[in-house]
Amino acid sequence: MTILDQIIANKKKEVALKKSVVSIAQLENADLFNKKTISLSKSIVNSPFGIIAEHKRRSPSKATINNSFSVEEVVKGYENAGASGISVLTDMQHFGGSLEDLLLAKASVGIPLLRKEFIIDEYQLLEAKAFGADAILLIAAVLSQNGIKQLSEFAQSLALEVLLEVHNQEELDKSIIPSLDLIGVNNRNLKTFEVSLQNSINLVNHIPNDFVKISESGLTSTDDIKLLRSHGFQGFLIGENFMKTDNPGKSLKQFINQLKT
Repeated sequence: MTILDQIIANKKKEVALKKSVVSIAQLENADLFNKKTISLSKSIVNSPFGIIAEHKRRSPSKATINNSFSVEEVVKGYENAGASGISVLTDMQHFGGSLEDLLLAKASVGIPLLRKEFIIDEYQLLEAKAFGADAILLIAAVLSQNGIKQLSEFAQSLALEVLLEVHNQEELDKSIIPSLDLIGVNNRNLKTFEVSLQNSINLVNHIPNDFVKISESGLTSTDDIKLLRSHGFQGFLIGENFMKTDNPGKSLKQFINQLKT
């Protein structure tokens, strides 16, 4: 069983438990549930840099990355630095995140928020809306084509944009459906955790221009961004590169300043 298989098995148990404690009606009655969402895709397209900066405390591959700063400090730093959007990890067991992190981020900034989670159930989309997300992540590796269709259509019915993550051509082929807004290529092999930007470069021309094109994982330098932009990517999801420093917001600011030169 791979790490991803373990995560999904745990997630199924977690979602079932949450359903028994917090009803759909309670989520739908949350103050933020009917709040107008902000378009992540438009924010990226209208930005000169398209950086989605991530709040991530730890990961299965790197253990603890940064527990030193509050959510508020990190996301405000990202917004002030010029991020187009912010990705908030909400998985507790493997990434140390929570829905409360998403809620705190919503209270702190005015730019689009992506709930980054292993989403397998419509219930999690209701959670995302209730806790302030503007967009959600779906992972092709853990969903069937029908699952992608059902979840993305339900997300859009809630005015949540959908970023669909793929790792290879097979996943991309099953994922090109109208109810997506952004398609991201993850440069990290989920089985070996090895990273290669060539993965993005190999797939970018197979992504229709109807979707905003995002490169994810392993982006560490401005040269990476310039290379990927030259191949047609519009957005770049970066987390660990900023979170591992002693001031994530300042690190992003310096990163963007280097992109300007």
